Amino acid sequence: MVGRLETGIDVLDRKLDGGLPPGCIVAYTADANSQSELLLYELTAARGTLYLTTERSDDAVRHAIETSPSEIGSPTVRHVTSDTPLEEATRLIGALPDGANLIIDTMDVLERTDTDEYVAFLNDLKTQMLETNSIAVLHCLKGNAEPDNRARTHHAADAVFDLRTKITGTELENHLSVPKFRCGGQPVEAIKLELVEEVAIDTSRDIA
Repeated sequence: MVGRLETGIDVLDRKLDGGLPPGCIVAYTADANSQSELLLYELTAARGTLYLTTERSDDAVRHAIETSPSEIGSPTVRHVTSDTPLEEATRLIGALPDGANLIIDTMDVLERTDTDEYVAFLNDLKTQMLETNSIAVLHCLKGNAEPDNRARTHHAADAVFDLRTKITGTELENHLSVPKFRCGGQPVEAIKLELVEEVAIDTSRDIA
């Protein structure tokens, strides 16, 4: 589709009719024990990327990206360490160039802030994405103790990508579904992915 920005992950771009529209915010949900970061690292190959890490150190993230077996770019990695994470994240995002990727890994720290302040942050984030024609991917960990503001993240997001990992027999399977896609052309079937050396479609046959 004309005007969309490729994610750089071929199978995903095909399912999304060419990619994501500029200004789009994606909430990417996954279990903490999955290899969900591999998809984030591969997104950096498509265009300039600001990678904000809220839990792991910036050195740890840089090392993980540099040693990733996937095709990667050269993202700018910054660690959000302030006692006021929303303010620091807003300041860093304010320097985002036009047509860039923004990755926040993970959102949990930001989602545990005051609700009104967090909602204001999400609205400002959307404005910034539209003004710079950029894409934001917000990494949200699933679990029993999800932050109270997780629902606000899902509501503000233009798209929700949900990664589910399960063990079937002796096989580890990853399925990516898109339960929300305001931009039209929503994929109706989950995508079976391989998250080993690179993000690719799993073409193996399912045996009942």
